[in-house]
Amino acid sequence: MKNEMTFNTAPNFLTLLRICFVPVIIGLLFLQRPDANWKAAGLFILASITDCLDGHLARIQESETIYGKLLDPLADKFLTISTLIMLQEARKVHPLVVILLVCREISITGLRAIASAEGIVLGASPAAKWKTALQMSAMPLLILQPSSDDSSSFGHLLGVSGSFLLHLSLLVSLWSATLYSMDFLKTLQKKKTS
Repeated sequence: MKNEMTFNTAPNFLTLLRICFVPVIIGLLFLQRPDANWKAAGLFILASITDCLDGHLARIQESETIYGKLLDPLADKFLTISTLIMLQEARKVHPLVVILLVCREISITGLRAIASAEGIVLGASPAAKWKTALQMSAMPLLILQPSSDDSSSFGHLLGVSGSFLLHLSLLVSLWSATLYSMDFLKTLQKKKTS
């Protein structure tokens, strides 16, 4: 195991790269043009790949660091929440879906902070990993969904597929939040009674 306090690792640089993609993706989405949307979707997919790679590299290189543990979930949140807000602005996602997903992320971040103060580590659950995978799959499809005045069957298929995956991610997201809360309460109860 390498020094956990080092920053200069390939996984950390991949995470930083993902963070750097966020303003570029958002800038492209502000343009609301088909060519810009294709570029934004491509960069979003590339950013999603860095999310898979950084964790995989950290494990096989045994280079997990404190910085990576902090930055990786933040990079994911920056990417998904910013993109969700832009998709809602483009009227491709219902505001209630965005509100629920953002509130879930804030709640879990708060829960993790409380758990950390109690000396409890809440690792990512399989449900949370599925939630992320579903969101990362849904968003490029929604980015590429044409405006409502384009009624092509391909554009409609993109919108329906992206919307289905995002709504499925919402269900998994709420389920994983429930699991996190139950896990925290059980662990806290055991800690108090021991």
